[in-house]
Amino acid sequence: MGSATGVDAMTGVASDVADLEQYRTELTGYCYRMLGSAFEAEDAVQDTMVRAWRSFEKFEGRSSVRSWLYRIATNVCLDALNAGNRRARPMDLTAPTPVAQAQLNSRPEVTWLEPVPDGRVLPSVADPAEAAVAKETVRLAFVAALQHLPPKQRAVLILREVLAWKASEVAELLGTSVASVNSALQRARATLAESEPAKTDTADPLDEEQKKLLDRYVAAFEGYDMAALTALLHEDATLSMPPYDLWLRGHDDITGWMLGVGEVCRGSRLVPVVANGTPAFAHYHPDPDGGFSPWALMVIEIVDGKVSGITSFLDVKRWFPLFDLPERLEA
Repeated sequence: MGSATGVDAMTGVASDVADLEQYRTELTGYCYRMLGSAFEAEDAVQDTMVRAWRSFEKFEGRSSVRSWLYRIATNVCLDALNAGNRRARPMDLTAPTPVAQAQLNSRPEVTWLEPVPDGRVLPSVADPAEAAVAKETVRLAFVAALQHLPPKQRAVLILREVLAWKASEVAELLGTSVASVNSALQRARATLAESEPAKTDTADPLDEEQKKLLDRYVAAFEGYDMAALTALLHEDATLSMPPYDLWLRGHDDITGWMLGVGEVCRGSRLVPVVANGTPAFAHYHPDPDGGFSPWALMVIEIVDGKVSGITSFLDVKRWFPLFDLPERLEA
């Protein structure tokens, strides 16, 4: 009988863990939008799971398990944000630099908004409209805009506008009033309206025109054909390269950079991936020893049939394993 009781207890434990684990992806998406860092989001969710597991016996069921987990995750994120962390993109910190004056100044890793694989933050949903909204709200520009909001306003906006929680549910989660939640949401909307994030076509999935555009982009980049590349870029397209704070605006400065300092990228190879709901490429650089070695994770923003932004995240030792990318390509 003792053995049977032990088995029942273990079965109950496994069931409890499974109950918590089913929310990991959506919680990671929530924490990513709050924190702007893929790694900090995963740490926050792990901390949430540990806290939930330790206090599972005290959970009295007054709310759903999902709501309870979001309350814990929100507290974890608010604690992190109260430490002063705010992630940014280069264009949030400096003005664009003409290519003739361009210099590479590195800033610490904690400065930068980080890319994230869709699969880590976007749960599978059957409704195409719901999937489109989810992808829209992990775009780099949108997550960067969220970072301008005070932490509690950020939580309210994400819970109400992105996750479609009721004001009463958010008030209960934050331990405040519905009036306070509505006020915070109004202020958050006003702040976002002042610096509205640029629209970007999401990969949901790509239509034929977008696929053709990206095929032409790969051909132009791998062939290092600057005339062909220029034809694919908006006149005010941007290029940024975290961890450097330099960013360039306009296809003339972008191609000027690529024919100058960026000339080292001639002969590179691009492997398609998806990051932040948008098309992206693993950029492999020619290796003197043969083949190709990791160089950057290149996130592409598309608007109205042309490339509006290129963000090349250069810390490949962090990004390539996160995206399950090979360490090198053979010739």
